[in-house]
Amino acid sequence: MTLNMGKIDRGLRLVVAAALVYAAFATGIFGAGVLFWVALAIAAVFAVTALIGNCPLYSIIGIRTCRVAR
Repeated sequence: MTLNMGKIDRGLRLVVAAALVYAAFATGIFGAGVLFWVALAIAAVFAVTALIGNCPLYSIIGIRTCRVAR
């Protein structure tokens, strides 16, 4: 699997994922309904793509935010 995400992109995704998890659990912003689960699902996708360094949507669109693909 080739990397298509740079360090800044990966870091920002982890920050957004952490913020969504915090907002879902620690605050009452999303309640306990569908928005709660949507926020957790988005956080999970952001975290997984950041950790593996590959975003399938980037591959489809043809975007690369990293300098060197491995």
